[in-house]
Amino acid sequence: MSAASQAADHLPSHPNAACSATGGPVNEGGFVSIGGILQWVTVNGDDCDNPVVLMVHGGPGNPSTPYADAVYGSWSGEFTVVQWDQRGAGKTYAANPPAEDERLTIERLTNDGVEVARWALRRLGKRKVILMGGSWGSALAVHMAQAEPELFSAYMGTAQLVSRDGTLASYRRTLELARAAGDGDTVDRLEALGAPPWSNPRNSGILRRATRKYEALATDPAPAGWFTAPGAGYDTLDYEAAYEAGEEYSYIQFVGMEGDGIVSRLNLHDTGLTFEMPVYLLQGDNDLVTPPEISRAYFDTLTAPHKEFIRLQRTGHDPNQRMVNAQLAVLRGLRAE
Repeated sequence: MSAASQAADHLPSHPNAACSATGGPVNEGGFVSIGGILQWVTVNGDDCDNPVVLMVHGGPGNPSTPYADAVYGSWSGEFTVVQWDQRGAGKTYAANPPAEDERLTIERLTNDGVEVARWALRRLGKRKVILMGGSWGSALAVHMAQAEPELFSAYMGTAQLVSRDGTLASYRRTLELARAAGDGDTVDRLEALGAPPWSNPRNSGILRRATRKYEALATDPAPAGWFTAPGAGYDTLDYEAAYEAGEEYSYIQFVGMEGDGIVSRLNLHDTGLTFEMPVYLLQGDNDLVTPPEISRAYFDTLTAPHKEFIRLQRTGHDPNQRMVNAQLAVLRGLRAE
């Protein structure tokens, strides 16, 4: 993307005119200077007086912006939803292709997220935002909440990623299911890997394909229209290429070429177990990627003004209607307080 087009899409940091008086709709997408680079941010809501939700996407490298209207568009009447393509992902990747030896770190991404939150507060005239993260985004969001708790009125995590210990639990449970099903092909593939941790970055992909297979047998699928067609501005060949390149880059940064990526150093038990805001963890009963027992054990160690652990039947790791309904129910409860 050229510098001229970046400048044309640049979102200012001063309050949006629609939010400076009595409140009004805000629907914008553009680049914001975050962490020394231009990062892609979207803001969507029918009324600036509504609470603001900052969504932290998963992956890393899997921004939810291309499908946000289909999945979360109905929230705009009650909430203003802010999303951003993280460093190394989506449109942020396209505008800032990283150098071959440039590494992602949890510290840099945390600082980025905090800066996005501060920008959103200025832009929308708010004191605090609701912080929401799923999968990888839940781990990043916890780091953000611990780094700058005064920015956030509540934290909601879905499919909470805690540490690399979850990979071992995922491997054991998926292998158990494959053996019980007499699925020799999957059993052979998983046994050939051996139990994690691994040094081969391909191993995590092999396990993920197996978890998807067995989650699909026990969960309700996402509605057909959610992930079939990206929204306007995300439906070009250039964006598709950038999305895939960012996904590959971020995945390697996450697992590492020799098992030494971000996840090898991730352990939320070390980030602090006391939260200064309410905490809600939503967990699919059939999640084979971030297994319920790992998320629950972490939750049980937490201290917060209020906390809830909400289990979702017929739900796995990826979003489905039950998950999104439960997220909205939590948000509505926070709005009513």
